[in-house]
Amino acid sequence: MKLGIVLYSPDPETAWNAFRLGSFALGRQDQVKVFLLAKGVECEALDSEQFKVTEQMQGFVDQGGEILACGTCLKLRHSTGSELCPLSTMQDLYELIRDSDKVVSF
Repeated sequence: MKLGIVLYSPDPETAWNAFRLGSFALGRQDQVKVFLLAKGVECEALDSEQFKVTEQMQGFVDQGGEILACGTCLKLRHSTGSELCPLSTMQDLYELIRDSDKVVSF
């Protein structure tokens, strides 16, 4: 299955769980892409004592998952993205939705 995850929440627990789901699906041999939208592009700064978001993100990528970050949303926050969360476009989001068997949002 091809799973698309759209993450727009700035809540550490929500972001952590989105990447946990993605990693779980990768473990089931599914293909998974995560698109960070709106405040979701801030997820690399969401680490808390209880929720190690960037650790979950890195584990997700290490398993073969792909993270895309909305370029417009990043620019609104005066950011350029990162190696973990590269700048992407609405075209990338559209293709994620078009090509996925299932899309969930957090």
